[in-house]
Amino acid sequence: MRAVVQRVAEARVEVDGQVVGAIGRGLLVLLGVGEGDGAEDLAYLADKIAGLRIFEDEQGKMNLSVTEVGGAVLVVSQFTLYGDCRKGRRPSFTPAAAPETANRLYEEFVARLRIAGLEVATGVFQAHMGVHLLNDGPVTLLLDSRREF
Repeated sequence: MRAVVQRVAEARVEVDGQVVGAIGRGLLVLLGVGEGDGAEDLAYLADKIAGLRIFEDEQGKMNLSVTEVGGAVLVVSQFTLYGDCRKGRRPSFTPAAAPETANRLYEEFVARLRIAGLEVATGVFQAHMGVHLLNDGPVTLLLDSRREF
């Protein structure tokens, strides 16, 4: 699984001009599911994201998690995180999981964040979405459950 995590002052996602998910302060997570991903991958990423200390403490240091600041998480499915652009000019999405598998793991990922006590909003799986955000920092991180950076 791959995720782009952005610390936001606010974020929302729209489908057909209607807001389907919105948060104030917190994290926007663009989540991609790859072929072969499973329970271990989603547990790793959900736990990592819930505990990331990327919010400033009273001394101005990134030392607090989204839970500790009372923030929320907006999770948006993003299969294009598995786009392979190494050959030619058109990305290949072969490494992305099949939609049925990706949707199941996406839903389980969201459920795991909620079990951790987080307020979670979502987009609509496989919909064409407009994502609006006010990045705070900016702070943007890339996470991959199968790769060490």
